[in-house]
Amino acid sequence: MEQVDLIISADWIIPVEPRGAVYTDHAIAVKDGRIEALAPSSEIDARFQAAESIDRPGHVLIPGLINAHTHAAMSLFRGIADDLPLEKWLGEHIWPAEARWASAEFVRDGTELSICEMLRGGTTCFQDMYFFPDVVAQAAAERNIRAVVGMIVLEVPTAWAQNAAEYIDKGLAVHDRFRGSPLVYATFAPHAPYTVENETFERIRMLADELDTHIHMHVHETASEVDDALRDHHQRPLRRLDDLGLVSSQLAAVHMTQLEDAEIELVAERGASVVHCPESNLKLASGFCPVDRLLKAGVNVALGTDGAASNNDLDLFGEMRTAALLAKGVAGDAGAVPAARALTMATLGGARALGLDGRIGSLEAGKA
Repeated sequence: MEQVDLIISADWIIPVEPRGAVYTDHAIAVKDGRIEALAPSSEIDARFQAAESIDRPGHVLIPGLINAHTHAAMSLFRGIADDLPLEKWLGEHIWPAEARWASAEFVRDGTELSICEMLRGGTTCFQDMYFFPDVVAQAAAERNIRAVVGMIVLEVPTAWAQNAAEYIDKGLAVHDRFRGSPLVYATFAPHAPYTVENETFERIRMLADELDTHIHMHVHETASEVDDALRDHHQRPLRRLDDLGLVSSQLAAVHMTQLEDAEIELVAERGASVVHCPESNLKLASGFCPVDRLLKAGVNVALGTDGAASNNDLDLFGEMRTAALLAKGVAGDAGAVPAARALTMATLGGARALGLDGRIGSLEAGKA
């Protein structure tokens, strides 16, 4: 018999891939943190001997959930400002609070609190964007949670960096420090088209290509963002980003509530992913991401909670429910985003958006 570390069985196993499959009387064999096999329990028992066995009658076994957009440290700002549109929420409350409180200690405490909340809710991987990404990465490594940590980039000074060049340089140091980590990865995280200049975007694109990293950014979050871009750049943000070479399979575009048909076609053609944050968009009245249209166009859609300050929790099960219900209302179609699709968005869709679908996101042999 083959020796493995762990055999897990449950009354139902939902592997996510193939989509819609639900297995009964099955088990998973795990060795060195990787799935060796998923098969009927009788086959697993006949083939493997495990150091430990876990049986969960009455339970469903699914892949770990992937929160594809967070600001983990902002759990300390939970409830600080409600019932406000994004611009007032940011400009009059969040940015002043960050100017006063954001520090390495603040980020450490907030991130650790969020990690506890996410792990309790079944989230085993998150993609973050915040100041002091070195602290976020270290906290994730110490707590043994998988994290894609954003090397945030802005043009304005904060407690983390003084200008775009310093943001990039300090971010690259984080990338180098955690290169080769089995759990922590770094990605570029320019905040948004309205906070980053063209020259900076061009450098980010060049470095992302050179380092083979992804780009994680807020895009088309509100109608006013698009209107301001037309006034300032004479282009909608997505078109500007495409002209700069940033709309590609490396891009995880967060929110995307304001999309024309041609923009959906562009995203599909370029292979970019969209990260849908339905509860944050609802709280801030930012708009509705056209999830059903994106999916029908072949776009990969992931799910994120955003930060706890704009949600106000990090519960991906709640996010799946909201995403499924909202999609039906927006599409005028009760069949839009069925349960299996919502689960895919919170697992394999997230893995694809993070560039980790070869490692996580579904219960398949070889994956963690």
